[in-house]
Amino acid sequence: MKMDDMAKKKEFDYSAAVAELEEIASKVESADTGIDDIDRYIKRASELIAACRAYLRTAGEKLEGLDIRE
Repeated sequence: MKMDDMAKKKEFDYSAAVAELEEIASKVESADTGIDDIDRYIKRASELIAACRAYLRTAGEKLEGLDIRE
């Protein structure tokens, strides 16, 4: 699913994505987490990272487009 498609379904929440990434990191670092779960967490983390990068890229492009002159 493309980021544009995701944005149409639900507005991206960068803070929530970062919080989920932090939670995933904690779970992956835990000795109690099984290898199958780690694989699932890594895949989800990759999706979140891609979405965060796209969000930040778009935000950066919007900022560059602003004409800020004093």
